[in-house]
Amino acid sequence: MTSDEPLIGPVEAPDLHVMSFNIRRRMPRNRPGSPDRWAVRKPLVRRLLAAERPTVLGVQEALDEQVEVVADALGGSHRWVGTGRDPGGHGEACPVYFDAERLELTDWRQRALSATPDEHGSRSWGNLTRRLVVSAEFTDRETGGRLHVFNTHLDHLSRRSRMQSALMIAGLAHAARLDEPGTAIVVTGDFNADERSAVHRRLTIDGVLHDAWDAAGERLTPEWGTFSNYGPRRRGGRRIDLILVGGAAEVTHAGINAARFEGRAASDHEPVQAVLRHRPHDDTAPGREEERH
Repeated sequence: MTSDEPLIGPVEAPDLHVMSFNIRRRMPRNRPGSPDRWAVRKPLVRRLLAAERPTVLGVQEALDEQVEVVADALGGSHRWVGTGRDPGGHGEACPVYFDAERLELTDWRQRALSATPDEHGSRSWGNLTRRLVVSAEFTDRETGGRLHVFNTHLDHLSRRSRMQSALMIAGLAHAARLDEPGTAIVVTGDFNADERSAVHRRLTIDGVLHDAWDAAGERLTPEWGTFSNYGPRRRGGRRIDLILVGGAAEVTHAGINAARFEGRAASDHEPVQAVLRHRPHDDTAPGREEERH
């Protein structure tokens, strides 16, 4: 894949292109020549997103200016929901972007990942950093299908916080399926825990959610690790950035976008992507539930 060649790119109905991307917050200071400098990375983020233009994009670690940069890169038809995690709506955000020409937003909500989720900026479970989940509900203007999206960034230090957050998000997904049995469910995020972790098991153990990488009919890339820290692509590394799916979401393709631009990475995380289709409702998971006993 050349630097500006999309891994997936824009899609047409009935397909939905979903991406999760930790764009790495802008740091106030970097050493000279650091690949982490936002001034260097900003045009790379723009190039990547302008090529891919996903239908739905869950972003993590976005500060105010970065939220606007992402929106501008996606083009005029995209909108977003979600605010910063700190009181007053400032600080890092986990916005959900969507193509408003394709998807009609019918509801959205932001919750703190805490014992008091309706208290903006609240903390629980041992995490010093505020954490949140943004949920958004859509109707597909082309197919009429319903879509529930959850975007999050779990704590990097507290295992207890990650586990309790995973339990809460799994519960939200379960409630969405009960409320609308025919809906497609998507969870995007940086989970700070890989596919072999207890967090991953907690999210998927009840069969409501499935890892899109596992459920995909076709994988477009090797299984790159998703946290490169600006280093080389790493085959077989940990996948801590995930797309999980449930309900009526069928995964046709999945990939990990390890694009480099003149040898440089747009972020310390690789974006993960999937192509979904809305399938008729039944009680089986996408290619996996029939294997359960």
